[in-house]
Amino acid sequence: MKRKLLPFLTLMLCASSLAAQTAFSSSSSSASTSAIQADYSYTTFRQEQSENKRAQGVYFELFGTGLTYSFNYDTRFQNRQDGLGGRVGVSYYAIDGNSLFTLPVSLNYLLGKNGHYFELGAGATFISGTVDDEGEIFFIGSDKAKTVTGNLIFGYRKQPVDGGFLFRAGFAPLIAEGNFIPYWPYVSFGYSF
Repeated sequence: MKRKLLPFLTLMLCASSLAAQTAFSSSSSSASTSAIQADYSYTTFRQEQSENKRAQGVYFELFGTGLTYSFNYDTRFQNRQDGLGGRVGVSYYAIDGNSLFTLPVSLNYLLGKNGHYFELGAGATFISGTVDDEGEIFFIGSDKAKTVTGNLIFGYRKQPVDGGFLFRAGFAPLIAEGNFIPYWPYVSFGYSF
């Protein structure tokens, strides 16, 4: 009887061990699937949260609407990454008795998604500076120490959805008293949040 019982017990022990191993494996697989789903859900949540917040940024612009350079703040008017927004900037320099102060203000519209946008804009720049012998402030024709220019913006903007390095480049045509400069370039570097 003991000899007949030993193979039976051995078989039962192997079967229960195999069942336990299968149960552990399936629960482990289920746990890793749950972890992957949780990670995916968190990533999706963070992305949706980032896409539904108002994009803002600060940047340094070389040339562009500030004429020489400017420090700028830019924001969207709604809780989104693209669409209608505005920007205000400031710059000042003084060299050899000549000075130039600019205050660019503009509206802009971003078309695109996933951090890559085509930027369109229009605005004005207040200019105060030293008038040279030819009756110009910087290269803008004006016989006064203060004037306003109109400007347009056409360019590319890289502004990550979840914040980070902001890059802009394009053209900002200037419209002044009797002057139109269609290919005035700009390049910007900054941080979006």
